[in-house]
Amino acid sequence: MQTTQINPDATHRDYDLSQGLHELFTTQVERTPNAIAVKFEQQQITYQELNNRANQLAHHLHTLGVQQETLVGVCLERSLEMVVCLLGILKAGGAYVPIDPEYPQERIAYMLEDSQIQVLLTQEKLLNQIPHHQAHTICVDTEWNKISTQPKTNPQSEVKADNLAYVIYTSGSTGKPKGAMNTHKGICNRLLWMQETYQINSTDSILQKTPFSFDVSVWEFFWTLLTGARLVIAQPGGHRDSNYLINLIIQEQITTVHFVPSMLQMFLASRGIEKCTSLQRVICSGEALPVDLQNRFFERLDCELYNLYGPTEAAIDVTFWQCQKHSNLKTVPIGRPIANTQIYILNEHLQPVDVGVIGEMYIGGVGVARGYWNRPELTNEKFIPNPFKKSKLVSERLYKTGDLARYLPDGNLEYIGRVDYQVKIRGYRIEIGEIENTLCLHSQVREAVIIARNHQNLEKQLVAYITYDSEKPTLNSLRDFLKAKLPDFMIPAAFVMLEALPLTPSGKVDRKALPQPDISHFIEINDFVAPRNQVEAQLVKIWSDILNLPQIGVKDNFFALGGNSLKALHLISKIEQDFGKEIPLATLLKNPVITDLAAVIQDSSNLIQNSPLVPIQPQGKKQPFFCIHPAGGHVLCYFKLAHNMGNEQPFYGLQAQGFYGKEEPLTKVEDMASLYVKTIREFQPQGPYQLGGWSFGGVVAYEVAQQLIKQGQEVSLLAILDSYVPILLDKQKQIDDVYLVGVLSRVFGGMFGQDNLVTPEEIQHLSLEEKINYIIDKARKAKIFPPGVERQNNRRILDVLVGTLKATYSYKRQPYPGKVTIFRAREKHIMAPDPTLVWVELFSVMAAEEINIIDVPGNHYSFVLEPHVQVLAECLKACLN
Repeated sequence: MQTTQINPDATHRDYDLSQGLHELFTTQVERTPNAIAVKFEQQQITYQELNNRANQLAHHLHTLGVQQETLVGVCLERSLEMVVCLLGILKAGGAYVPIDPEYPQERIAYMLEDSQIQVLLTQEKLLNQIPHHQAHTICVDTEWNKISTQPKTNPQSEVKADNLAYVIYTSGSTGKPKGAMNTHKGICNRLLWMQETYQINSTDSILQKTPFSFDVSVWEFFWTLLTGARLVIAQPGGHRDSNYLINLIIQEQITTVHFVPSMLQMFLASRGIEKCTSLQRVICSGEALPVDLQNRFFERLDCELYNLYGPTEAAIDVTFWQCQKHSNLKTVPIGRPIANTQIYILNEHLQPVDVGVIGEMYIGGVGVARGYWNRPELTNEKFIPNPFKKSKLVSERLYKTGDLARYLPDGNLEYIGRVDYQVKIRGYRIEIGEIENTLCLHSQVREAVIIARNHQNLEKQLVAYITYDSEKPTLNSLRDFLKAKLPDFMIPAAFVMLEALPLTPSGKVDRKALPQPDISHFIEINDFVAPRNQVEAQLVKIWSDILNLPQIGVKDNFFALGGNSLKALHLISKIEQDFGKEIPLATLLKNPVITDLAAVIQDSSNLIQNSPLVPIQPQGKKQPFFCIHPAGGHVLCYFKLAHNMGNEQPFYGLQAQGFYGKEEPLTKVEDMASLYVKTIREFQPQGPYQLGGWSFGGVVAYEVAQQLIKQGQEVSLLAILDSYVPILLDKQKQIDDVYLVGVLSRVFGGMFGQDNLVTPEEIQHLSLEEKINYIIDKARKAKIFPPGVERQNNRRILDVLVGTLKATYSYKRQPYPGKVTIFRAREKHIMAPDPTLVWVELFSVMAAEEINIIDVPGNHYSFVLEPHVQVLAECLKACLN
């Protein structure tokens, strides 16, 4: 696998960043003094006139003590005065703090108090909307006569590149907004890159419609005014009215406009959009841009579409992508870093992840903000020292975005979603953005938003909110569509159809306003079939309790309704308690519908054949892959791997003996392999065979391959998934039950991310039985064992684990006359030494044979979990194919 390498030279541009933002504007005034700078309704103003007014305001602000690093509040409706105020503050050396007059009074009051502004610029009509504060208030409309007595000359500028240009407040996780402090060099770099890339001039008209409390407005204002183009300001509230915007674009011959995707959706659905022929480019940012929306854009408009990404904390945008009209990509990338910017995709240990692996995005470069105003602790948390600082081209700090992304093989970036939207449900870490992107590929889905909701105060469930065009999709069609593309644990439990998604004032989706789902959103009411006998009725009740669903029909599928591996164990245990009948996992997988499962339970023979073969994913016509259980004996750990390999690749697990009835766990690798060879050949009589196993399962798979070859069969793939064999076993150590229980606690804890589940000191004075019960209790408290599973079944799990550990230490290996493919987890784990050393020793006497080693991300336990399992699945698929 390829690890992402950041080359600062790749984005280096030698811009002159010594000037302030206002100085770049002044330079443009000298070039085009008589050109129209700003148009608002029936008013317009030239570059020279705008410069004169801004200078007068700057001189007036100087008399009030405004200088470098002084914060000046601006609470105005969109108007000519707004542009004058922003420029005037910058020319005075200050930094502006935009305060939207539409904000609730409580929020305005907080911003005024937190920013500690000494001067506030506003309009007289807004005075009653502004809470009491200590700042000196100037109504620029009614007090302009006084301001206009100041000189029109450019004030002397003492502003340095590192001085603040603006502080924009963004939403905070605590509910209190936080002010991001952006510098002149950061915003100047951003705007100089934008001009180098898109090259507008005096023939262009840029629409300013974004509320100035959002950072997109910064480039709308200043990119225009640094290049001699014309700034057309939308009327207050106009940014929400698609028809008004269409008419304004046509009337003013707008060439460039920005939309957040949610607003672009509404814009494209409006009449008359085909008349917007003056548009040359549309820029999207603020949310993920769905592929379907991109395609609809090109159907309706004949101009360029760009997808940009960036946080307020890094001078607006840090990556860019030009959308392609006939793209076959399944998502719209966010592209590559802009000038003098570095993007790092890192894991939780701040190490770069491999290409294709999801990690958190960190931003470096001149655009990184100074931090948060008056929030030193939060600043230190989000703006961290750059561990990759090896060049003067690289910034001292990185901004921790909280966004998930991955590098694509071509060097572009794909946005996945927020870390906040990365949820953990039933032990699975889920990227909500991935589900949203996939749903948007459905032909009847226009928009999709996924959130995790707590259902009946029990556990989180995924809920999908859908808007559609003409024909309303059915719940079953949406589930079937997703099941063909995503693993079961990523399928939402409920689908809510909406005419439109609720939006925030900035045009983004308001997730807090999404409605709670009801029963009709969980199941297709028309398909509901009530239970017809007592067994079906009891199963409906059991399913309802386990799945936390209020209404279940007997034709519903356990896994389609949100059932997963742990809930399957709970269900099996509950059936045994209520019906006195053991249902093996393989039987449940073959009979996931209540009617079929009820028939199995009602079978009077009371003989349920328990086969080691578990059909985890039986669909597809390709050669099946047989994957042998790890030390725990179960094959539930392979669910993610199987589903990530897709519906065309049959995937069968081989589960250990000892979970059901009076079966005793096997304690020799050779005996296990003999049973599994018999089972595999009953299912597939002739080779070639494709085998594999994780951890201990790799050892057994190795022996299975040996026995198959001795029977004259071909093994086309032997995949060892991070397995190791204890060659250097301490001969003096007595491998008794007490020793094995100690090993068991460490292995078992590691399997479920609980490295210190039980320490040796905790159990050293307990008897063997007490040790095992202690581990069971700790596992229950750590929620490793699913709720509702009887202690007897927990004990079986541990007995099987002890059996496999005994088998590990007693196995006598023989050289294997074939090729072995080792999938090696890149991160080392205390319970899993480097497997390569062991297998190299085994093959050292066979120079003619080949060992193929493939490195995959994650450690011995995490590489079969999300997100690393996606890479493992791709690598394994390549070997199978």
